[in-house]
Amino acid sequence: MRTTPTTALRLAALPLALAGVLGASAIAAAATHQTTSTSTTATTATSTASEATTVSDDDSADLITVATDGSGDYSSVQEAVDAAPAGATVRIGAGVYREPVVVATPELTLVGATGNPEDVVITYDRAAGLPKPGGGTWGTSGSASVVISGDDVHARDLTFENSFLREEHPEVTSTQAVAVRTTGDRLVFDNVRFLGHQDTLYANSPNTATTSRQYYRNCYVEGDVDFVFGRGTAVFHGCEIRSLDRGSDTDNGYVTAPSTPPEQEFGFLFTESCFTSDAPAESVYLGRPWVPSSDLDARPQALIRDSWMGRHFKEQGWIEMSSGHDWRLFQLREFANNGPGALTTPDRPQMSADEAAGHTPEAYLAGDDGWNPVQEPTRPVCTARGR
Repeated sequence: MRTTPTTALRLAALPLALAGVLGASAIAAAATHQTTSTSTTATTATSTASEATTVSDDDSADLITVATDGSGDYSSVQEAVDAAPAGATVRIGAGVYREPVVVATPELTLVGATGNPEDVVITYDRAAGLPKPGGGTWGTSGSASVVISGDDVHARDLTFENSFLREEHPEVTSTQAVAVRTTGDRLVFDNVRFLGHQDTLYANSPNTATTSRQYYRNCYVEGDVDFVFGRGTAVFHGCEIRSLDRGSDTDNGYVTAPSTPPEQEFGFLFTESCFTSDAPAESVYLGRPWVPSSDLDARPQALIRDSWMGRHFKEQGWIEMSSGHDWRLFQLREFANNGPGALTTPDRPQMSADEAAGHTPEAYLAGDDGWNPVQEPTRPVCTARGR
């Protein structure tokens, strides 16, 4: 096993994605594919691999390889990450890597070697209520399969999964099971799948006083309960957000649970995306505001705009959590959506066009340093890319 990274290697440059928004043809395609089973992995949404966001694979970057068969520098993703210096690229070969991973080094690039995120899966099966060594339980944060705390980390053409299944653990009542927890700033995910059930993607920050910006382009996120949650500033651009069917005719969960700190300008933005499901019509909520006991001043924010919405959404889009904080007190809104689930009701407040002009990916991500990773996504194909 090699102990020093290989230098002066470069990944081939990847062409940029074609620009476009969800037009009539995409909406028609979405309706056609709305019933695709989540148990069958679709093969139509992998073309984005050749259109990934440009990342820091410059001429001086180190390249470290990972392969399950021992042909790479390492066979473990965590070992490769631990060995990688800031600015390195970790190229991960096809296979399933069953290990928890923590990425604390800044400026790393994690890239799937095949360009198809279905080929490279990093997975673990912890849940909040499972016992951990030394006593106690893992808790929501501790359940994460992957933790990304380093700044300027980029990932593309990968799958991150928490494989915990409720039905296999009827003794567990706290079933939060995070696939990825993020606290780093200026993170980019391109053509990445996030698979789980409850609390799949924890888009967070180190603390309430620190803003962590995250850009998700051409990604796929699936789950059922609060499966995109946290206090981060996160933009989902050209993504598919898929609600799993929990087997209920009336309540199949909630997509978002933002917990935006009061001094933070922006929360979650979903734009030019697809919201799909096999769940029955009008059985899924857009989300609910999360006001944690540790931050009772939180002012949750989420905006869904210019996106296609399936029939699974309720007329009452938003609802309070068990803590009882009225969702109407927070900025939970929509703008210019389309599709059978794009409804305008008293419980589905719409943002005005004048205000929406200031709610763009660039505005959400700029911060004080003018960061702008935004590129036009490909049109999302509204069909399952899940398990």
